[in-house]
Amino acid sequence: MSPAATVNKEKILAVLYSAGKYAKEQPKLLGTIENKLGIKEWLESQGHEYIVTDDKEGPDSEFQKHIKDATCVITTPFHPAYLTRDIMNKAEKLKIAITAGVGSDHIDLNAANERKITVAEVTGSNVVAVAEHVIMTILNLVRNFVPAHEQIMRGEWNVAQVARNSYDVENKVIGTLGAGRIGYRVLERLQPFDPKELLYYDYQALPEAAANKVGTRRVEDLKEFLGQLDILTINAPLHEGTYHLINKETLGYMKPGAWIVNTARGAICDAQAIKDALASGHLNGYGGDVWDQQPAPANHPLRSAINNMGGGNAMTAHISGTSLDSQERYARGVKEILDNYFNNREQTLANLIVIDGQYASKAYGQR
Repeated sequence: MSPAATVNKEKILAVLYSAGKYAKEQPKLLGTIENKLGIKEWLESQGHEYIVTDDKEGPDSEFQKHIKDATCVITTPFHPAYLTRDIMNKAEKLKIAITAGVGSDHIDLNAANERKITVAEVTGSNVVAVAEHVIMTILNLVRNFVPAHEQIMRGEWNVAQVARNSYDVENKVIGTLGAGRIGYRVLERLQPFDPKELLYYDYQALPEAAANKVGTRRVEDLKEFLGQLDILTINAPLHEGTYHLINKETLGYMKPGAWIVNTARGAICDAQAIKDALASGHLNGYGGDVWDQQPAPANHPLRSAINNMGGGNAMTAHISGTSLDSQERYARGVKEILDNYFNNREQTLANLIVIDGQYASKAYGQR
């Protein structure tokens, strides 16, 4: 069940983001075209060709130029190169696609299966960073921090303007859509805030001991789940069942004045519906760092979405999972995946998404 036979020379194509001057100032920015995941010398010392670029858009891009004869593609969720079916059809030699981080929805997995292209990611590399970002964003939104900070930066001082929409996290009903590695850690970190209740919505139940440890309760009906929440945090993968799961209709299930934090995938939420719900006051705030298009265009609805009190937006670029500590973990994980591939060794099961023409859960008979 090895992902590929060992070959003498591989062409590895990495699509990363440019850090410019910051890469020199901070060499720990490993997920950049300048620092090349820290594996350039290692790869080239073994005779492999390593192409690193941030040019990924359009038929004349460096990505499409080199994809034709690349055997391995590496990309990040933060500056993704989209491996569509059409792109894969051009990639005649492609054997393995690696996500430097977590989340491979930029890859057409069905097409990868048909071509028997292995898809792998560095599972767990960003879970701490994302969980911390969720907590930070909840606090920012609920305490109305962003408008308060912006007011000070403008040279103003108006306590009432900010305090009129600032609340405590304590005694709120908080729920996670998805209770996997990140969602569970979010629940752990929310406990000390003494919420009224911690809920979760997931297709399968947590083990009883794990649920009891964080004091959470599963709600199996989505409408019932959303209707109880003051704060919703989204920590689920993007697939056909979660695409635009939060939309005009499901937003209507939520309490007036609720907050949403999405650090999972932008397309789980309908961006225009979120903007409209904020403008009407039905949502008090929306924050996170994931967008349905990355980088997000200047006119993206979430760049200008605010609530009817002039705040409620805590969006950032896709930074939650790319702390310097996370970058070290996902760079190390990419090297491990490549080393296994070069030497015809089995990959760590948790890192595999598809292999041998099927999803890894089916290939190995487990989730």
